Amino acid sequence: MKKALLAASLTLLVAGCGTTDAATEATSSVTINNCGVDVSFATAPERIVLLKSAAVPYLHALGVMDKVVSRAGQYPKDYYDAATQAEIDKIPLLTDKTDTSGHLQISKEIVIAQTPDLVLGEVDNLSRDTLSAVNIPLLEEPAMCENATAVPTFDDIYRQMEAYGKVFRREAEAATAVTALKARFDTIKSSAGTGAKRTAAVLYPTVGGGVTYAYGSTSMAHPQLEAAGFTNVFADSKERVFEVTLEELLGRNPDVLILLYSDGDPKAVEQAVTSLPGAEKLKAVAAGNVLPQLFNFTEPPSPLSIDGLEKIVTRFKAPA
Repeated sequence: MKKALLAASLTLLVAGCGTTDAATEATSSVTINNCGVDVSFATAPERIVLLKSAAVPYLHALGVMDKVVSRAGQYPKDYYDAATQAEIDKIPLLTDKTDTSGHLQISKEIVIAQTPDLVLGEVDNLSRDTLSAVNIPLLEEPAMCENATAVPTFDDIYRQMEAYGKVFRREAEAATAVTALKARFDTIKSSAGTGAKRTAAVLYPTVGGGVTYAYGSTSMAHPQLEAAGFTNVFADSKERVFEVTLEELLGRNPDVLILLYSDGDPKAVEQAVTSLPGAEKLKAVAAGNVLPQLFNFTEPPSPLSIDGLEKIVTRFKAPA
């Protein structure tokens, strides 16, 4: 921790040595690899459009939320502290229309009209290729990249903070934020307890009937469950997310269920699972060990995943 703080202090010291050095740093080209594509920035972005909410905690920590000129999608208030929410409230909302799977519905023309120099978050009908054709770079959270197969860890959060720090020329702020996040993660994990190993599953149910999805070992749900002291009953699946039947759930019979959702009533999300015929036979349902949790508190890896870990540990903390 001391080394990280020292590095941050040295960065600030160097930045303050002369206006020429600072100007050079602000305008020097930066290239990062995102979803297998090199994305270059000649200068720090000044006009950002958010198409997903996952980047918000990174931008807030780096002090660049004032660079966001518009946003689209869902930004549930439960994600944010008062300071972050105040920043979000100042940003015009283009649309919050989503389909039944929670995917944003927005036209290319609306986004291009904002004249962004960076779009954060890829959506089904607005791809990286579509935007690059009009010279607009896009960055997606690495875990959400198409065909991503790497097993995520909490270290991904720290690396992504550092990546955004480079893009926005805020390396010192990124180093400070990473130090604080690591300390918070260690505190939460140590408070999880050392009781008997319990099992858990993370699901995404469809409210109103339909498919229920489960999260395997290549989702952020997996390291989050492990850090909270649980064994993921779907750890043997190499898929990030996949359809699951009640019969398969009964076969694995987890002690705890965590139900992810994008928006709406958490009670309805819980009922979408507990009302399934035979669900009362699940140990988690019978014991009342069911926790609805907003999606970004788990996926993709971000500072909100640490908040989500804390919520899981607080709700299901094992006895000492």
